[in-house]
Amino acid sequence: MGIRPEESVVPDKKSAPAAKIAQRVIKKYPNRRLYDTDTSTYITLAEVRQLVMEHQNVVVRDAKTGEDLTRSILLQIILEEEAGGAPMFTEAVLANIIRFYGHAMQGFMGAYLEKNVQAFTEVQAKLAEQSQSVTPEMWAQFMNLQSPMLKGMMGNYVEQSQSMLTQMQEQMQKQTEQMLGAFGLKR
Repeated sequence: MGIRPEESVVPDKKSAPAAKIAQRVIKKYPNRRLYDTDTSTYITLAEVRQLVMEHQNVVVRDAKTGEDLTRSILLQIILEEEAGGAPMFTEAVLANIIRFYGHAMQGFMGAYLEKNVQAFTEVQAKLAEQSQSVTPEMWAQFMNLQSPMLKGMMGNYVEQSQSMLTQMQEQMQKQTEQMLGAFGLKR
């Protein structure tokens, strides 16, 4: 079960809704303990993970400074999941992600990954919605036939991915031309 775009962990800064989305505020104390202000209890990292899985809008703040620590806690949860039994990312993928830090494409890579994860989550949600009444036998037959519907949804996903990559390339080309123009060089 993934996080649906409309139920993100952190509100989208670009599209601030008129009514503020209720946030589940977790305070992190210097002793590394996490305090859920909704239930007035200390919780574990595993319980924060469960809130995320339940599509709760979670924000983690430093109890002393109020600094937003949400990204740090989410990365910690991912680290524990990756160290757990069945990692999602191969070493090659992790190494490639690391290589993008400090690279001119860092901002594009983040947006590319975000849009692809969002598109994949939408495909997953559609499949889950359509498969609620499907028996295990029907599901096996469906997967064996490689349904045109599945191909269509995956095709849309691939098209979105290609479109995003094309947009990134065009933006890079424009930025390169602008930079060369600023130095008096033309391509």
